[in-house]
Amino acid sequence: MREVVVVGVGMHRFGKTGDSVVGTKSVTELCRHAVDMALADAGVKWKQIEAVSAASSRFSGGKGWGLNGNDVVENVGSTGIPIYNLSAGCAAGGNAFNVGYSMVAGGIYDMMLVVGGEVMPKGMIQTSGVEEATDPEFLRQRCVGIPGPAFWATLARRRMHDYGTTEEQFAKVTVKARKCSVGNPYARFQKEVSIAEVLASPYVSNPLRLFEICPVSNGAAAAIICTREKARQFTAKPITVATSTVATMTFEDALPRGLAGPVPAGASFHTEARGAVLKAFEKAGIGPKEVSFTELQDNTCYYELAFPEEWGLCEPGEAERLLEAGETAPTGRMPINPSGGFVSFGEATTAMGVFQIAETTWQLRGQAGGRQVPDAKVGLTQTLGLGGNATAAILKR
Repeated sequence: MREVVVVGVGMHRFGKTGDSVVGTKSVTELCRHAVDMALADAGVKWKQIEAVSAASSRFSGGKGWGLNGNDVVENVGSTGIPIYNLSAGCAAGGNAFNVGYSMVAGGIYDMMLVVGGEVMPKGMIQTSGVEEATDPEFLRQRCVGIPGPAFWATLARRRMHDYGTTEEQFAKVTVKARKCSVGNPYARFQKEVSIAEVLASPYVSNPLRLFEICPVSNGAAAAIICTREKARQFTAKPITVATSTVATMTFEDALPRGLAGPVPAGASFHTEARGAVLKAFEKAGIGPKEVSFTELQDNTCYYELAFPEEWGLCEPGEAERLLEAGETAPTGRMPINPSGGFVSFGEATTAMGVFQIAETTWQLRGQAGGRQVPDAKVGLTQTLGLGGNATAAILKR
């Protein structure tokens, strides 16, 4: 396996259709902005890109077939290069990065573009795309009556039962996230909010309030990856991809049985996420305590408390104390989502895994401005998607 590095990243600021940030831009226009930025950042010309790994979805673009990579290449320039379009729900960006990483590491290509972008429909994400009686997501939403926010609320209520988590502590996660995003030029929300403001926002699904659930957004991100040898042509200090991993849910997952009843000690409610992260630690030869900061998927503030415990970054039930002590802030000993996370950006589903790579790259370069983690050396990223999909990546300088 060859060593893979990141030499360039780019992002379009996140927003919503009709606002002053994204207006009426198509997903291809958003992606083009991110790609041009990544190419300029790397000092790479378009003709030097040997292949594209693109995150795609049913929500926007891609000729109606999720062929976002093809739309991007046609827009930038049809050079005849191979295009790999990946779909894995909210984990699509992480999957696209994994495919690019694997192909460069495996010697198939020396330099690739990874890109993800999305123009989201209004309202909460509807996970089921078809009205099909054999589709468990359709049945969950229509028959059981538990769309995404209700599912997250059930997890949050379980944590309140197990560890005594309060609604004020959930609110403090959002307060911390929005404080991190102040001055982040790519975040949708760049103003601080108070605990009182969060608690005054309406319930979406008790105990979770509007400000504690990430909205849907439009946005795009891109990364240029290549071999370390190739990178010498462009930079003396590339960011190393220690590993990139993918996993899916296992039979041991506590979700099917545990939301309403007892679960074994140490059981995971998202075995796909835990599996991807633990596999990343193993492959990279890096332990949880060596991680300088983490960019994790916080569809809701619950995950910022639960995931670090499941992955060994801290002890079970310890996350609230660390939050209260400021240890999850960029200057703390366990920074979580120094970018501001999904709660501050909103979710442009297929862009998120690549967004995390871009933010992690800026952190490791020391280019993150007011959200900078001091002396950041190792960054962990993680996504979680429909169908029990999950990814993780570890980058280091």
